[in-house]
Amino acid sequence: MKTSSFLEGMAELGVDFYAGVPDSLLKLLGDAIYEKYGDRGRHVVAANEGNAVALCAGHYIATGRPGLCYMQNSGIGNAVNPIASLLNDRVYGIPCIFVVGWRGEPEIKDEPQHAFQGTVTRELLELMDLKVFPLNQDTGEEDFAITLPQVKDALAAGKSVAYLVSQGGLSDGPKVRFECTRTLKREEALREILRDSTDRDIYVSTTGKTSREVFELREALHQDHSHDFLTVGSMGHASMIALGIAMEKPDFTIWCLDGDGAALMHLGSLAVEARQRVQNLVHVLLNNGAHESVGGMPVSCGNLSFAPIAQAVGFDRCLIAQTIPQLHSQLALVRKPGQTGLRFLEILLAQGSRPDLGRPTLTPKQNLRGLMHTLKNHKQMELVR
Repeated sequence: MKTSSFLEGMAELGVDFYAGVPDSLLKLLGDAIYEKYGDRGRHVVAANEGNAVALCAGHYIATGRPGLCYMQNSGIGNAVNPIASLLNDRVYGIPCIFVVGWRGEPEIKDEPQHAFQGTVTRELLELMDLKVFPLNQDTGEEDFAITLPQVKDALAAGKSVAYLVSQGGLSDGPKVRFECTRTLKREEALREILRDSTDRDIYVSTTGKTSREVFELREALHQDHSHDFLTVGSMGHASMIALGIAMEKPDFTIWCLDGDGAALMHLGSLAVEARQRVQNLVHVLLNNGAHESVGGMPVSCGNLSFAPIAQAVGFDRCLIAQTIPQLHSQLALVRKPGQTGLRFLEILLAQGSRPDLGRPTLTPKQNLRGLMHTLKNHKQMELVR
């Protein structure tokens, strides 16, 4: 069905506030909302899905009108707590309309990180007492119209509902271009980081295109993949994975290759890193100001710089680069022999990636086994150059 028709239906239900985290299956919806409202006021790109639920709750408390909360199904975990302990009608009875992109839908080929989540998505929503309405390629506007009275009744009873959107469930929306004036591409920056890798460097890369580029750059540089952990799912948790490794393997330098949208999801992790004072961890923040892997919508903080935040929570050396020469200089400081103190490197990037960017050809379990073998047998391992 048309995206515009869906939004007209939401307006009939009294929806005039939208909050969420972008998803590729919901790109047309997100673009339509962004085109009309931008990302302030009536529309908020939240730091994480739980925040989006709380924003919609606050809107209802202030106005008596339900909000619309959108997310990828992989973000349901972040939303469970406020759905169960804030919205549910056994607690406050605050109604909300959820729109959830269904990655990993059974019988539809998708990436491995979505396989289990996709299988349990509908059951999870129903377990949280949400009435689920599927939106797929076979859903017509008449089918959608039939759901509106049911949704209206549920909202009036203080209950929440969810539209579960399959690939192609929404169509004919606007295509919004998100501008960025920076010039350094993420893949170029990653190449500079990886090209001087040693057998003592371990890389934990965030979800999305960053991990895909790390995998392809290893191939291009004739290096193997046994020193990398590609965090293909669990958005926002790469830094804690990296910290957990660094605490147990002081003979290695552990590099967290993080994204701005991912870091924002669980920004408190920076303070945890600083508190632990682990000297062999380097946190690299790849900041392009956007959720690029799911369509390019700007992140919730706009042009925020993360380096001052890292410094405020206790990182000793906080560096920024936005050109290749600057990156060379900053990497030299980060890699300087005898370097002590917590290191944070923010790289200001343009949006965009190669149109032919591939995906890892190793399975997640193969990736894990290779890295664990390296960590266990590091004295015999050496990067192939």
